[in-house]
Amino acid sequence: MNWPFPAPVDDGAAAHLVAGLALPDTSLAATGSEAVNLAALPGLTVVFIYPWTGRPGLLNPPGWDDIPGAHGSTPEAEGFRDLHAKFVAQGASVFGLSAQDSAHQREFALRLKLPFELLSDEAMTFAQALALPSFHTGGVTYLKRLTLVVRAGRLEIVFYPVHPPDLHAAEVLALVRSNIPSPRSSRGEG
Repeated sequence: MNWPFPAPVDDGAAAHLVAGLALPDTSLAATGSEAVNLAALPGLTVVFIYPWTGRPGLLNPPGWDDIPGAHGSTPEAEGFRDLHAKFVAQGASVFGLSAQDSAHQREFALRLKLPFELLSDEAMTFAQALALPSFHTGGVTYLKRLTLVVRAGRLEIVFYPVHPPDLHAAEVLALVRSNIPSPRSSRGEG
């Protein structure tokens, strides 16, 4: 697909997210019944962080079409959904994370039939602890799109910027399968 919206550029906002960095010991509300602490999970975890998901009939935030990397949360989530069994076969858990509230995320997860949980960082506790890249529009702060590959609570690989979002899950799966760090890994190069 030719992505019709502005592509993000590497602005260096994820350069501090280096391999070995411990995730914050923070519980996040999940679309399932229990909160999730990403720092406490054993094994391999893929966390794709996205800015916002719309709902049918709901307008996008102001200027959304002009913000590089803002669009694409639905096709990105669908990519992880469609490849979820392959991630599981590689021993990887998958989560989506945004600053949206859990009720909004539950609607999105049900509508897209997502087989993994979405995590809400509505208070931005996780984002602030890691100084995750963000942007502002309409008086609201949104997280920039990036993906963390984590092993036992420590960063292994950071994908930033993520583009195009509709092909990103396949890119992450290829890296997980090869278990070889790419040139974009270990510090957020991209």
